[in-house]
Amino acid sequence: MIFGKKLHDSVPDSSAVAHEIRLTRRWWVSFRLLTLAGIVALVLVSMDWPVAMGKHTALVNLKGEIASNGVNADDMISGLQAAFSDKNTVGVILRINSPGGSPVQAGQIYDEIRRLRKKYPQIPLYVVVDDLCASGGYYVASAADRIYVNQASLVGSIGVLMDGFGFTGVMNKVGVERRLLTAGANKGFLDPYSPVNPQQQAYAQGMLEEIHQQFINAVRAGRGSRLHETPDMFSGLVWTGARSVQLGLADGYGTVDSVARDVIHEDSVVDYTPEQGLSDRVAHQLGSTLAQFVSPRALTGWVLR
Repeated sequence: MIFGKKLHDSVPDSSAVAHEIRLTRRWWVSFRLLTLAGIVALVLVSMDWPVAMGKHTALVNLKGEIASNGVNADDMISGLQAAFSDKNTVGVILRINSPGGSPVQAGQIYDEIRRLRKKYPQIPLYVVVDDLCASGGYYVASAADRIYVNQASLVGSIGVLMDGFGFTGVMNKVGVERRLLTAGANKGFLDPYSPVNPQQQAYAQGMLEEIHQQFINAVRAGRGSRLHETPDMFSGLVWTGARSVQLGLADGYGTVDSVARDVIHEDSVVDYTPEQGLSDRVAHQLGSTLAQFVSPRALTGWVLR
C-alpha cells in the first residue's frame, strides 16, 4: 500500500499538465506576436513610413541646399505625395530652411505642389519658414496656400546667378599658357582659363534672364494679388519676415505648432520627411564626387543657381 501510494503520487494530475501546456502555448504565441510587431516596426522605420493613428497634420521638412545630390526633388515629392495621400491628413506643413539651389529641382517641387493641391483640394498646404527661405527655397514656397514666417526670417532673393572664377591673370604672372582645343566654336563656353568671350557672356546673360523670368512668373502665379510689387522685388534682395509680410511675399507669422493648432486645427503632427538610409547617403556622396567631372563648374568654371 505504501509503495502504491508513492507510485500514485508520482504521476502528475492530467488537468495540471493540460494547464501547463496551455500556459506554455500562450507564452509562445505572445512572444511570437511581440517579435512580429517588433519586426514590422523596424521595417516601417527603415522604409520611412510614418505610423499615425487618427487625424493629424502632416509635416515635410525642406532643409539645406536644393540640389540633385542634396535636398532633391525626388525625395521631397515622395514625402509630399505620402503626406497628401494619407486619408487621415487634415493639412500639410512644408517647413523650409534653405538658401535655395538648383532652379530645376526647385521647379519640379513647385510643380508637384501645385498638382497635389489640385488633386486634393480639401487638404491645404502651408509653408512655415525658419531662418531662411531664399532663391529656390522661395520658389518652392510660393506654390503654397499660405506662407508663415518669423519676424526675423530672411525671405526672397528672387533672382538667378551663375558664378565662377577667372585665372588668366594668375596664369600670366606664373608663365602658364592655356592650350585649349575644341570641336565646336562654343565648346569651351566661359572657360575659366581663357579670356572672357563677349558673345558667350551675352548668351549666358540671356539664359539667366530667361530663367529669372520663369522664377518671377512662378511667384506671381503662386502669390497672385497678395503681392505688392516694388521695383526691387525681383532684384535678388532679401527681406526680413516682417517686411515680407508687408510686401505680400508672406501671409503672417507662425511656427509648425501654431499653424497646426490655430490654422489647420489639428495639433497632432506626423513627420513625412523622407530620411536617407546609409546606401542613399553613400550613393549621393559618390554622385557628388562624380558630378565634379561633368558639372557646369568642372566644364566651364561656372555654376547656375
